[in-house]
Amino acid sequence: MSKKVVISGYYGADNFGDECILETLVQRLKKFDAEITVLSTNPAKTAKIHQINSVKSFDIKKVVNVISKSDVLISGGGSLLQDATSLKSLFYYLFIIFTAQFYKKDVIIFAQGIGPISNKIGEFFTKILLKKCRWVSVRDDKSLFLLRGWGVKTELVCDPLFDLEISGSHPENRVGIQLRKFKTLSGKLLITLANRVAIDFPDKEIEIYSFQDSNDLEICKHFESLLLSVNPNIKTNVIFNKTPKEMIKLMASLDYLIAMRFHAVLIALKYGIKTIAINYDYKVENIANEAKIPLLSMNATEDYGYMFNRLKNLDNRALIDYSNNKKFNWEVFDLLVK
Repeated sequence: MSKKVVISGYYGADNFGDECILETLVQRLKKFDAEITVLSTNPAKTAKIHQINSVKSFDIKKVVNVISKSDVLISGGGSLLQDATSLKSLFYYLFIIFTAQFYKKDVIIFAQGIGPISNKIGEFFTKILLKKCRWVSVRDDKSLFLLRGWGVKTELVCDPLFDLEISGSHPENRVGIQLRKFKTLSGKLLITLANRVAIDFPDKEIEIYSFQDSNDLEICKHFESLLLSVNPNIKTNVIFNKTPKEMIKLMASLDYLIAMRFHAVLIALKYGIKTIAINYDYKVENIANEAKIPLLSMNATEDYGYMFNRLKNLDNRALIDYSNNKKFNWEVFDLLVK
């Protein structure tokens, strides 16, 4: 008899990375004929795209009801258990985990990044609930060390999108710029970056990617205006209102990528696209260091000429080999959801 599985995460908000992870999860669960329900901020859209059941994330009565009738709760992926976004967000995801444990359901923490959690009460309840989960997997060593320090049995896994199957790249003389609004993103970085792009790539088409329009589009359009103020003749195109599959397909035509978001960097590496990462978060720093690609700080103190030379000298094949060596371990997950 197939299991009833509830998936909790930052779904329905059109965030590129989270929606890609959800697609990966759903496809895996469908192999076992699982009955899937996703908690989503846009349940109608989520249900239509993935052909599964979905309920509104904050309709607490329906959420509790669907969890009570399930067999397994999957929390993740992404960085759900942290209070940098908001304390309310942390307590919401803890409440979902608590509800599943109250009804004696198996709880899987799926490829999450844990922390930071600065609120002591939030930290206290996170420790208690994670110790009662059936399987806890994290995607970075910082989260692994944090949870092991708390006495939580934890497995380190790579991001599940490393298992995403994509076709080969076909460079078409394009440079991708992927930006997102973030509190430490400075005007200095944007101006320095625009000047360097204009110097190094005046003959290429510049595609500026908005991975989540509600968060990214404004800053992407602003960067386009900065770039055109430096060189009015440079070809630019802001890419927005695309599904994750459409965005991934468009990225295949890039020669180079300069990116903030973790999953933008990850997809580029899978294609073997020469990439510079912008270090707004530890997970981006971690993948850049592992893949040995240039990393720009948020305060733009680096020698951009040197960094762009490093970018041009990257080995496409080495980037593909790095990503091909990353394999998600589905063994425990499959045993719990079969």
